[in-house]
Parts: sequence; structure tokens; C-alpha cells
Amino acid sequence: MEILLYILTGALVGFAVGLTGVGGGSLMTPLLLLFGFPPHIAIGTDLLYASLTKASGVLIHHRQQTINWRVVAVLGAGSVPAAGLTILVLHYFFTGSQTYSHILTSSLGAMLMLTALVLLAKKWLIPAKQQTDPSLQLFYQRHTKLLTWLMGILLGTFVTLSSVGAGAIGTAILLVLYPCLASNRIVGTDLAHAVPLTLVAGLGHVFLGNVDFQLLVSLLIGSLPAIYVGTRIGSRLPDRVMHPVLASTLLALGVKYAFF
Repeated sequence: MEILLYILTGALVGFAVGLTGVGGGSLMTPLLLLFGFPPHIAIGTDLLYASLTKASGVLIHHRQQTINWRVVAVLGAGSVPAAGLTILVLHYFFTGSQTYSHILTSSLGAMLMLTALVLLAKKWLIPAKQQTDPSLQLFYQRHTKLLTWLMGILLGTFVTLSSVGAGAIGTAILLVLYPCLASNRIVGTDLAHAVPLTLVAGLGHVFLGNVDFQLLVSLLIGSLPAIYVGTRIGSRLPDRVMHPVLASTLLALGVKYAFF
């Protein structure tokens, strides 16, 4: 009976991801917490789940040549080592998952709130991207690599602690730092960076004993076909309807986990 519930949960999240385009971590981890899973299991399992479900999307974008691999490399140079270092800190500086669970839930709350704000601000980010001041473009050209690396470090740290942000927040970072990058290349580049980040972070949580493999397989069985169905339906629904509803939900959950 529990396995059926997990399969249905995977289907629900997969359908929502296909419908809204928002990363599964923003939806899956809070849902697993509501079902009673401890934070370390919810976050660790979701990270590995995310790496596996996003991998097929990277292959599609690679074939379509919509990935800027140089940007992926710079982001990954910051995020992947940061993810590994975060895992080592949790392992060596804490005596067990119970001693760092409050850090995980606080990080989750902060990242959910930030994701909600990014969703609400997305319609302003895109026009700003298209009308970037020339002097600002020059600043980005001079410091983009350093800023990208620093953002990678922050993203790697907090995605490892929360399983949230590799999608929506990663996209926002690329929109701001790379105003001349086409939208489809931003999506492809963000996805290509998210896979190794979530894989390294997920394997790190395997090392910590924070992954429930029975739960992981059940979620995958439910989510993969549901993502396809949600995508087909979501293409017919306006973002102005879906994103505010989703953002409000994520904001409320973020406040709950960050402050309560």
C-alpha cells in the first residue's frame, strides 16, 4: 500500500512539473515532508530522483545544440565542489542526521521562498534581459565568469542542503548574467548544469545514508509517464494562471519550513 502511495506521489509531482515547468525539488521535498519522511531522507532521495529525471532532457537539448557547455563548466566548477564540501561538512562536523536536520529545513524554507519570488518576478526578468543597458552588458562581460563561479558555489551549497533551486533559481541566475543568451539555450544550459549538481549531491546523501531506494524507484515509476502527460496539457494553459498559484503555495511552504 505504501509503494502505491509513493508511485501516486511521483505521478502527482511529475504531472505538476510537466504542467508548470517548475523543478521537482520545489514540489517533491515538501510533499515528502508532509507525508512524514524526515528531512534528510526527503532531501537526499529527491536529489537523486532529480538527477535521473533531468538526464533525458539534457540529451534532447544536446541534440538540439541548445546547451552552452562553457557556461555549464564555469557553473559546475563552483557548484559541484561546493556540493561535495557541504556533504563532507555534514559528515565530519555533525554526529548524525538529527543534529543537522534543522539546517536542512531552514535551507529548504529559504530556497522555497526564493523560488516563489523568482516565479513571480520571471515576467520582469525576461524584458529586462532583452533591454539590458550597454554599460551593464560591459560589466557582465568583464566579470561574468567570476560571478557565475560564485553563484555556482552558492547554488551548489544550498541545493545540497535543500534539493531546491537547481531549476528555477539556476535559470534566474543565467537570465541576469547572460542577457544575450537565447531563452532555449538558457533552459538547456541550466538543465545540463542541474544534472551533475544533483547527481553529486544525491550521491553524497547516499554516502550519508540519506536515500530511501524503495521510495526512489516508486517515485520514478510514477513520475516519468506523468511528466509527459503534464507537459502536453501544460502547453495549453497560460503561465499567468499557473505560476502565481504555484508561487503562492511555495511561498507559504517556505515560510512554514524556515520559521516554524
